[in-house]
Amino acid sequence: MHRYAMSGFDREVVMIHPGEWYASGDEIVIGTVLGSCVSVALYDRVRGVGGLNHFMLPGEERHPIEKSDGARFGMFAMDLLINGLMKLGSSRAALQAKIFGGAAILTMGGTAVGMIGDQNIRFAIEYLEGDGIPIVASDVGGLQARKLFLFPKTGKVLMKRFGKDTADLVAIEEKEYIAKVELQPDGAVTLFKP
Repeated sequence: MHRYAMSGFDREVVMIHPGEWYASGDEIVIGTVLGSCVSVALYDRVRGVGGLNHFMLPGEERHPIEKSDGARFGMFAMDLLINGLMKLGSSRAALQAKIFGGAAILTMGGTAVGMIGDQNIRFAIEYLEGDGIPIVASDVGGLQARKLFLFPKTGKVLMKRFGKDTADLVAIEEKEYIAKVELQPDGAVTLFKP
């Protein structure tokens, strides 16, 4: 996670990357760039809090959760974000969601692999429906990378789709992240600070 002053915004921008999340009630912007990963923006307009996660895999059995480094898996990313918003005074019943990402930009043997993005999208929808959190907007799937900015106090999201050159750069970042995670020794433990 990095903090920036970006032209075009009159407030601090917090950029999150794969496996990260951020929640706030401050006058900031939370942003990320997505390829096959998915981000869920959750917000509570009444309390003026919101947050964003960025996950790479749903967290199914074939992706061992003992290697988890936090929000890399959708099931953890969602729980961490919801708990972060609850610490800021929200409740599950007050949350609304917007889903982004899940593009088919990763390639194997020269052809696009859409399964990862599709699995992430399906997971996010099923998780939110299961928790009774309404999905009020989404922009998912396709072949383009996306950059998005969430204004957590209002739930407003600005999103831009990118062409092939940027999608290729995002795919490289995602492949590097996957390789880094796969090199982690089995049995890694994530410690949660009180």
